[in-house]
Amino acid sequence: MKSSNRQINSLIRYFCLMLSICCQFNAAASCPEDSLRISNTDDRRSIFNVERTAQKVYGEVKKLSHVDTTYIMPQKYNFTVMIQNINTYEMYRISDNNGQHITFSSRPSVKVGPYFGWRWICLGYTIDFSHLSNGSKKQDFNLSLYSNKIGADLFYRKTGDDFRIRDIRLNNIPNAQLLNHVPFEGFKGSIKGFNIYYIFNNKRFSYPAAYSQSTVQRRSAGSLLAGIGLTKHSLAINWDKLDQLVNQRLNINNASQIVDQTLRFSDIKYYDISASVGYAYNWVFAPHFLFNASLSTALAYKKSSSGYVDEQQPHKAFSFRNFNLDGVGRFALVYNNMRWYAGTSAIFHTYNYNKSQFQTNNTFGYVTLYLGYNFGQK
Repeated sequence: MKSSNRQINSLIRYFCLMLSICCQFNAAASCPEDSLRISNTDDRRSIFNVERTAQKVYGEVKKLSHVDTTYIMPQKYNFTVMIQNINTYEMYRISDNNGQHITFSSRPSVKVGPYFGWRWICLGYTIDFSHLSNGSKKQDFNLSLYSNKIGADLFYRKTGDDFRIRDIRLNNIPNAQLLNHVPFEGFKGSIKGFNIYYIFNNKRFSYPAAYSQSTVQRRSAGSLLAGIGLTKHSLAINWDKLDQLVNQRLNINNASQIVDQTLRFSDIKYYDISASVGYAYNWVFAPHFLFNASLSTALAYKKSSSGYVDEQQPHKAFSFRNFNLDGVGRFALVYNNMRWYAGTSAIFHTYNYNKSQFQTNNTFGYVTLYLGYNFGQK
C-alpha cells in the first residue's frame, strides 16, 4: 500500500513538473508576440501623433493665407514658369562735417534667367551678362518671402572690383570733380542680414499680389507694417590707391598730405539692429492691374568699431554706439489675369552710419522685369 502511494506521489510530482515546464515554455514563446503587439500599438500611436502634428502645422500655415475674397483672389493654378531680368545697384557715400564727400558706385549687374514654381516651391537661375568677361568677384544673394501676414528679406552682398568714383568733393583740391566717373579698385564693402515684418491688414491687403503673383488684388487696400532687422556691415578704402589716383589724374605730388584727415579711416565694421514701422498700399486702378508703393522707416541701433588713421596717433581706434534712421522702399506695377502675368518691381534698402568725424550711407537694391504663365489648375 505504501509502495502504491509512493508511485502515485511520484506520478503527481512528475505531472506537476511537466506542467510547470510547459507553462514556462508557453510564457517564453508568448513574449515575442506580446512585445510585437505592444510595439505595433506604440507605432500606431507614434504615427497618429505625427499625423496629428502635421495636420496642426498645415492648419497654422493655411491660416496665413486666409483672406477676404472680395479684396483678394487666391491663385487657381499649381505651376508657374517665368522669364525674369534682375538689375542690381549699389552705392556708398562718405562725408564729413566740412562739406567733403566721396561717393562710390558699382556698375549695375544685368541678370537674365528662367524661373519655375510649384505652389510654395520655386527655383530660378540667372546669368550676369554684365560681368561675363571681366571675372568680377562680386557676390550677390537676395531672397524675399511674402505671405499675407508675414514678409521677410534675406540678403548677402560683397562688392567686386568694378567700383568707380561717382562724385567727389575735397576742400583742399579745387578740381577734384575731375575724378568723377573714374574707376577705382581700392574700395571694398559687404553687407549681410535679414529683416522680417508683420502685415496688419492681412485679410484685405496682399503683398504677394504685388511681388510674388500668388494672389490677385481685386480692390484697393493698404496696411500698416512693423518689423525687426539685423545686418552686419563692412567698409574699407585703400587710401594709398586713392592718393595715387589723385596724383596721376590731377598732377598732384603730395595728395596724401592735402586730402583731409577726417575722411581717412582704415575700415568700418558695425552691426545694425533695427525696429521698423511703415505703410504699404495696393492701388487697383484698372481690371487686372495693380500699383504698389511701400515705405518703412527703421530706428536702428549701431554697435561699431573702426580703425581711424591719424598722423599723430596712427594706431588710434575708437568704438561708438548710436541710433540712426534706416529705410526700405518697395514699388511694383503688375498685370495679372490669373493665367498670364507681367510687371516690374523695385526694392531698395538704405543704411546710415554717423560719427562725429564723418558719416556713411549705403544704398543697394534691385529692379526686376518679368513675364510669366500659370498652368495646372487646382
